[in-house]
Amino acid sequence: MSEQRAGVAYGLAAFGWWGLAPFYFHALARVSPWEILAHRIVGSLLLLVVFQAVAGRLAALRALLRDRRTLGLLAASTLLVSTNWTLFIWSIATGRLLDASFGYFVNPLINVLLGFVLLGERFSRRQGLSLLLALAGVLVLGIGYGRPPWISLTLALSFGGYGLLRKRARTGAVAGLTVETLLAAPFALAYLLWLDHAGRLAFGHAGAGTTWLLAAAGVITALPLLWFVAAARRLRYATVGLLQYVAPTLQFLVAVLAFGEAFTGTHAVSFGLIWCALGLYSWDSLRPRQRSEIS
Repeated sequence: MSEQRAGVAYGLAAFGWWGLAPFYFHALARVSPWEILAHRIVGSLLLLVVFQAVAGRLAALRALLRDRRTLGLLAASTLLVSTNWTLFIWSIATGRLLDASFGYFVNPLINVLLGFVLLGERFSRRQGLSLLLALAGVLVLGIGYGRPPWISLTLALSFGGYGLLRKRARTGAVAGLTVETLLAAPFALAYLLWLDHAGRLAFGHAGAGTTWLLAAAGVITALPLLWFVAAARRLRYATVGLLQYVAPTLQFLVAVLAFGEAFTGTHAVSFGLIWCALGLYSWDSLRPRQRSEIS
């Protein structure tokens, strides 16, 4: 029970941190999302390499870098997670956090769909119904906007694809992220040097507050992941799956209550359909395994 309580605490800390992260990125709204991404990559790499060294895992990390198949999968996952991070930061800077929240609500159902289409996994009839409800929610949002909800869909699909690639890579969360940041670091450093040469670098030039916030980007990125890994090791997968809804729920509340984004009737219907879909999916996931499945 003590392990479970610790797992829940770590899980709530990780997903709560991700849910409240919009406050951090909102404070950096005047900084280019690409510069913020570059600082996240470089800062995370430094922190993760130190963590791997303290844990005595550098030898395993070097072996991972010699595995061409895994390295190729992690290179592709690096591209997807970088796209996801950048778009999330941009959505906050442009007052579109509600769209981002919707995307992360849809993400678990996208994972089910990708597993069915690409991995041959099966899902129950109730999970199939939850996918239809989610599709209805996306259609309502698209009709209300008069265009596809591209922010929500891009965030959901990029993170769903990222999870799929990481599943196939079969490496630990921390080791995988270390390699991903290592692959992206040369580009991030080159971009930061170019910004500095062009006189457009915010770090060190846009005030002490901005500089300190950018310096903390590595901690902001890597620390909740370490908490997530600690939670995943102590809890059932279904429990972790339910806890993940804490993040988009907090993002939704921050968007409406703190940032003053308009919550329209279209949002009410589309989010309502998504919440019903997630409720049905979560309830079905917690039921015993003896249930009918769609092949």
